[in-house]
Amino acid sequence: MFIGESFVGDGQNAAHVTTMLGPRDGPVGAAWALAMASPSPGHAPFMVFLQPGLSIQPPTLFVNRVSMTNQVHTEITLGPAHAGVAAGVARAVQKYDGDLDVRSTAIVASVWVDVEAYDADAIYMNNKAATTSAILNGMDHLPSLDEVLASVDAPWNEAYRRYKPYN
Repeated sequence: MFIGESFVGDGQNAAHVTTMLGPRDGPVGAAWALAMASPSPGHAPFMVFLQPGLSIQPPTLFVNRVSMTNQVHTEITLGPAHAGVAAGVARAVQKYDGDLDVRSTAIVASVWVDVEAYDADAIYMNNKAATTSAILNGMDHLPSLDEVLASVDAPWNEAYRRYKPYN
């Protein structure tokens, strides 16, 4: 199993994607099936596609981390964020040309879309880059432990930054 994470962009149109990639008959496949069969209010995992009827390979499940509670947020999540994840998976597969067996692999993409997101093109591009990066980070075992330990005293995330101004 390969687990990766990436954050791209800033403000409301940023993308934060975490991916799990692994065999369909292993823990990732089990997580994929369980998430697909367990929707909850505001969270309805769905299979990622490039176009209707053209599912991305390997099969990828889009799991939204933020509850879709209004029409605009729902459309931004199901439209440009979803399209960005699809394109990001395709780019990662291109990078691993031949080294990734799409017939036996599954991906779960946990995707954060800010409820105040508004720029469809930025959301698409940021989710495409974050998805590609998350998959590649997982497959390349990144970040290194040295990188993590070098940043131990400087944690931040988008929500923390909103409440703690930096000089």
